Amino acid sequence: MGENPAKNHYAQLNQGEENEMEIFGYKTQGCRKALCIVGYILSCGALLLLFYWKPEWDVWANCIRCSLEEADVVLLRTTDEYQIYSRKTVTWISVSALIKSRSDYPTIAEEDSLFSKAITKPSLQVRSIQVQKIRYVWNICAKQFQKVGALEDHHTCSAIHAKFGSGLTCDEQNVRRVICGPNTIDVPVIPIWKLLVKEVLNPFYVFQLFSVCLWFAEEYMEYAIAIIIMSLLSIFLTVYDLRQQSIKLHRLVESHNNMMVTVCRNKEGFQELESHHLVPGDVLVLKESKTLLPCDAILISGQCVVNESMLTGESIPVTKTHLPPADNCKPWRMHCAEDYKKHVLFCGTEVIQTKADDRGAVKAVVLRTGFNTAKGDLVRSILYPKPMNFKLYRDALRFLMCLIAFAAIGMIYAVCVFALNGEETGEVVKKALDVITIAVPPALPAALTTGIIYTQRRLKKKGIFCISPQRINMCGQLNLICFDKTGTLTEDGLDLWGLLPSEGNGFQDVHSFPADRSLPWGPVFRAMAVCHSLIVWEGKIQGDPLDVKMFEATNWAPVEGVTILHQFPFSSALQRMSVIAQEIGGEQQVFTKGAPETVAMLCRAETVPPNFESKLRLYTAQGFRVIGLACKSLQAGKQSMDLTREEIESDLTFLGLLIMENRLKRETKPVLEELSAARIRSVMVTGDNIQTAVTVAKNAGMVSPMNRVILVEANEIPGSFSAYITWKPLEENKTGDYRTLENDSQTERRIRPALESGQYHFAMSGKSYQIIAQHFRHLLPKLLLNGTVFARMSPGQKSSLVEEFQKLDYFVGMCGDGANDCGALKVAHAGISLSEQEASVASPFTSRTPSIACVPELIREGRAALVTSFCMFKYMALYSTIQYLGVLLLYWQLNSFGNYQFLFQDLAITTVIGVTMSFTGAYPKLVPYRPPSQLVSPPLLLSVVLNILFSLSMQIFGFVVVQEQPWYSKTDIHSACLLMNNHMENSSSISSLGHGGMRDVTLEQMDNGYKSYENTTVWLLSTINCIIVALVFSKGKPFRQPVYTNYVFILVLIGQLGICLFLLFADIDDLYSKMDLVCTPTMWRISMVMMLAVTFAMSFIVEPNLEISSKTRVVAATSSLLSLLKVPHLNDQIQGSARPNHLFCPLVHGMYQGLPQTREIWAIFGVFYTDPENCLEELVSVFWWRALVELEAVIENRPLWLLLKKTFRYQSKSHYKRLQRVLDQDPAWPPLNETFFSDSVAISVEGNMGGHSNPTFDSNEDAL
Repeated sequence: MGENPAKNHYAQLNQGEENEMEIFGYKTQGCRKALCIVGYILSCGALLLLFYWKPEWDVWANCIRCSLEEADVVLLRTTDEYQIYSRKTVTWISVSALIKSRSDYPTIAEEDSLFSKAITKPSLQVRSIQVQKIRYVWNICAKQFQKVGALEDHHTCSAIHAKFGSGLTCDEQNVRRVICGPNTIDVPVIPIWKLLVKEVLNPFYVFQLFSVCLWFAEEYMEYAIAIIIMSLLSIFLTVYDLRQQSIKLHRLVESHNNMMVTVCRNKEGFQELESHHLVPGDVLVLKESKTLLPCDAILISGQCVVNESMLTGESIPVTKTHLPPADNCKPWRMHCAEDYKKHVLFCGTEVIQTKADDRGAVKAVVLRTGFNTAKGDLVRSILYPKPMNFKLYRDALRFLMCLIAFAAIGMIYAVCVFALNGEETGEVVKKALDVITIAVPPALPAALTTGIIYTQRRLKKKGIFCISPQRINMCGQLNLICFDKTGTLTEDGLDLWGLLPSEGNGFQDVHSFPADRSLPWGPVFRAMAVCHSLIVWEGKIQGDPLDVKMFEATNWAPVEGVTILHQFPFSSALQRMSVIAQEIGGEQQVFTKGAPETVAMLCRAETVPPNFESKLRLYTAQGFRVIGLACKSLQAGKQSMDLTREEIESDLTFLGLLIMENRLKRETKPVLEELSAARIRSVMVTGDNIQTAVTVAKNAGMVSPMNRVILVEANEIPGSFSAYITWKPLEENKTGDYRTLENDSQTERRIRPALESGQYHFAMSGKSYQIIAQHFRHLLPKLLLNGTVFARMSPGQKSSLVEEFQKLDYFVGMCGDGANDCGALKVAHAGISLSEQEASVASPFTSRTPSIACVPELIREGRAALVTSFCMFKYMALYSTIQYLGVLLLYWQLNSFGNYQFLFQDLAITTVIGVTMSFTGAYPKLVPYRPPSQLVSPPLLLSVVLNILFSLSMQIFGFVVVQEQPWYSKTDIHSACLLMNNHMENSSSISSLGHGGMRDVTLEQMDNGYKSYENTTVWLLSTINCIIVALVFSKGKPFRQPVYTNYVFILVLIGQLGICLFLLFADIDDLYSKMDLVCTPTMWRISMVMMLAVTFAMSFIVEPNLEISSKTRVVAATSSLLSLLKVPHLNDQIQGSARPNHLFCPLVHGMYQGLPQTREIWAIFGVFYTDPENCLEELVSVFWWRALVELEAVIENRPLWLLLKKTFRYQSKSHYKRLQRVLDQDPAWPPLNETFFSDSVAISVEGNMGGHSNPTFDSNEDAL
């Protein structure tokens, strides 16, 4: 049964947001519920457990569909590709006790508020649901559930001042508190019993419980106890880890929930209360002392400085200004645009300074409470992480389903065999169920996790910490890395390189820093001394690093002679900041600094030098960061508070350019070269100037000197809904030191060959990116395919860019400093934060060393972990299949493995191998291709199938051939050894015979029904085959280190093989009796070794994994095999060098003609036969040899697979690969010196430009 949207039954929750969901209404039906309860009882709780795993089935079984207005149960479904269901019960909240009469109602909740629209009349109740810690109430008018706990977005600036400026009444506050719930970010420490129950009800442990019960019924107690101990240990470790995480998260948020605050009550004055009583609309009074904010709030009067390191990761004081009381019809956020954050105080941040204005105390209106706040959103992202989509995990589940189907066939076979032979029903059922526990390895999920755990430990030793281990495998597939520039590719700090002052409509000589002579007192000096947001905090001057460097360059100290009257903080939208300052006895002056292009546009034209643009390009092209400075004097008599920012920042006088140097980190270029050699794309995503970004990209090697850069610019046409886009080559100017935009046809003809060969890169700004996403959506994927430099990007645009790359089927990594990159770090497949601040909790990986050297290290370990997962999966699948085939063979004779035989294979062999196989580390070199990402790939499937066939052939061969031996007896399991003893001692005495008879009686008494020649043969072959498969599947380079470097694993294999050979050749009665083995002749034991050697040789060659050259492997394996097949004179001929001149077998001669002309192969087969009867043996040998040579050349021969793909016209299904093929056939791409106009309505992407973005961040440094 599925969900089909129907009228009133279906709606969307959080439409357009990251946590968007579909919601369906249901009503509980009594008779259905009663039937389900009966089902729970009759199934002994199995049906209840199934409903626990599948909540949608629970709702469909217990309820009937209805409208959301009538529903008492709702079913939620995520709108992403996973479509995860969850069940929620609708609850009623009563507010009747708070509303004394109908006449009080309008004053308690105004008509246009959600609180008024949610209260039903006359019962005065509110319907609500709680989803992921957020409360939603039913809006009676809109007929939908809406989020509560935040101030409505429709309020204008003036309305916020008018309605909430004087505070709420007590009655209003009480009603809102009941409906919204407490203002707490409550993360309770989960009780151990709850964690235990949730872990035990995991399907894996339920299957373990089923297996253990079955093993106890079959008296297979030793392994059952071992599994119980391992499972309990695993459960204990998991519960302990979850408990510690719960405690850590609880401690992180508990300080937020209990603090005293001062609020302003309408007509009642100030009131002290606990912070959990706050509601949206309350007015907070901020005191001068340090205060931790318990909610999100809008500053409506005064000014304050806050430390937002809790959310941004940067301990930089940020200045907040009050919301202007603008009188217009626009909602306050739309009116303030991107600057709205400058008026918002975020929960969890610390107010370190307040400054009251002429309106009295510093006040703020509560905007959001509880989990609706910025801090609450961050905590929810930890509590409810986005599920990961990876082909390996999907394929693993599918393969498990195939194994279950495989087991079902075995169950049918077992039932038929045992039932037809008259076995008891209970025994038939146990044997049939036993097949499931054999075919589906219970240890498979744990084995797949083992490699991840070891990789996580290796990463930790290298200073890379991981909070999302399941993403480690995804790192092995990364093929595109986005890098932030400042602090990531370049040094975090800025050095002041020089000042280019402007005077008299022209630039003066450059003033270098550091310099012997100091700057003279003047407008430029004053601009550097006062145009900043620095504060003195804890005895130190603190603030943005750029401001600190600029201020320190003046060699000045804050004095009382200059007063900053008003400050307009930096705005990423406006790309500038301004202050109004006044000297004692002097006039008021405005100082502005920001992006040079922006500052120049605000200045009077006559003050801007005519060579402004060329000078700007000169310095940005060299990788410098350039800042423009300007000033003006305010007219006497005008109050600064009466002027708008637009009026103040107009008609400025241009003062000059401040030039700052941002050097590349030492590790940047080598790392980018290593990634390029491994065919991993590098993309720069920065907030800096585009010219500076392109220069840094070239200096870092991200853009090759031979490649061309095309600047893509998009602009909206004023007064219309359309836009245009242009492509211009960014070329070296041979006569100057800066880049220019050349539009002539000669330039186009000169660079066209490079463009046609794909040697070009696109560069664009964040503004152009957003316009392209709105107006030229069809061009965006084409531009991203070769887009390398994205400059002036906002945090939201960075997140959007990562998601757009992911839509092209790239596996995207993001490396940044953890602040303005927070959103992109979260949405990327692998986010790597170079900051150790608490904001790194949003990033799966955090590097202790602030260097991009961690990126290739993470990719190497990810590739190794991915290959380890494949190796472990193949081994566990082969181990279970080998055991499964052996058991089914023995079932044919109503036999099986003994308990200790199972125990030895399961515990001593497989468990130990599963633990130690993952010790192999990552290969130090990144190769230019990635490991496979899916189990359903031809090489891997062919490898598994061939090894299954080898194992099956060997076991069937041993099973059949042992029955043909002259000493074989189906009834007398001691016939082989007695026959051997009689042959050696023909004249034994009667007493000796009597002693032998007593021995036979004793052995027969100890026989438990498992002993047989077939059992001994099949068990020994399958056990040693498990060791062979482990060695064969332990892949080394190019993704992991050679297998011999894993000393523990090699020692384990040697030890296990030694024990198995001891069991094979030892004839110790007590040991054999315990292991349910029987004595066999020595020649048969040697024959089993030969069978295993043949299987090993075949597996060894078809699975080219060990770190030996192909030629050596072929010669060694073939020599060993043909020696065992008794081909005469082989070993003497291996070192021969001549091709045989004469062969007595024409067929073999014909085969030789097709073999490669290599010295070794001719030497191996350069054998002269004089007996024509040996021709058949030679023919078989050559056929076998050719088959193995061809298999080796097929299974993991990468060039051959690529050739086969090309021959059969198989093409990659990745979106970016398909798009690349299309563009390669388009001679007009990329267009040069052309302009395209949009012919469609713009697509609104404002709400989509962020994925998950940190609402508190606004970087001064990156946008200048």
